[in-house]
Amino acid sequence: MTAQPMTAPATGTGDSPQGLAFAVSAYLMWGVLPLYLKLMSHLSPFEVVAHRIVWSVPLAGALLIVLGRTGDVRRALVHPRTLAQGALTAALITVNWGVYIWAINSGHTLDAALGYYINPLFSVFLGAVLLREKLGRAQIAALSLAAMAVVILAVENGRMPWLSLLLTFSWGFYAFFKKSLPIGPNQGFLLEVLILLPPALGYILYLGVNGGGHFGGFDQSTLLLLGCGVVTAIPLIIYANGAKLLRLSTIGILQYITPTMVFLVAVFLFGEPVGRGQILAFPLIWLALVIYTGALIQQSRRRG
Repeated sequence: MTAQPMTAPATGTGDSPQGLAFAVSAYLMWGVLPLYLKLMSHLSPFEVVAHRIVWSVPLAGALLIVLGRTGDVRRALVHPRTLAQGALTAALITVNWGVYIWAINSGHTLDAALGYYINPLFSVFLGAVLLREKLGRAQIAALSLAAMAVVILAVENGRMPWLSLLLTFSWGFYAFFKKSLPIGPNQGFLLEVLILLPPALGYILYLGVNGGGHFGGFDQSTLLLLGCGVVTAIPLIIYANGAKLLRLSTIGILQYITPTMVFLVAVFLFGEPVGRGQILAFPLIWLALVIYTGALIQQSRRRG
């Protein structure tokens, strides 16, 4: 996929129609992203990631100029601790982007969908292990079902579902460390792509000098690479503004729009086969998510 939630949603007692429209729009955009990435299956994932970084900079920068928040980024760039935190989250999101693009373009879209279904459950696990957050019975049951699904896939395929787990781990740790980044979500995104900009430009230049790049001609590849910034930055910006106007329980339900769409795209548009392990594992994951989301809604109502 690409990144998903980058800011903490509102925890008020109501949902704004505008926030709902923003969030649903962002999730739908992420849901059809595999169709765009599939058009670039003839390109190296490294080249695609490099262009996602480069062309996201002007879009994210323009937004902050309009909002008058560029000073936050300038201060972050000269603050060693914030810069180090940004470098860590930048590295994690780069891994996530690269693995996701490779999964789509190598016929493993179902594995990508599974990885993002597991994401919220892994975040609960991280909270319990790293933050000593107490788990309720519903959360323990959901985590147990997710673990059971991973074991089934490992047994049926003769190996661990590393691709799904790598997507889960990279995004889970990204979201975890992103919370401690002391600037807003839009500023944080620009900080990350600015940190990644020099190596991305260097790699694109290297490809151009050695004749291995696909950017620069008046062809489809150049247009697709130019569009990488739009398909990367726009959904993130829309989501970041919508999530502030929604309850946590609403976001908890909406976040499954994207992996469900990715699952449907994989099966019905890409024609990826569904193996026996996946037939057994996906229902377990879906059941785990129903239990997890139900507990989240109940918790939100009690707080309300």
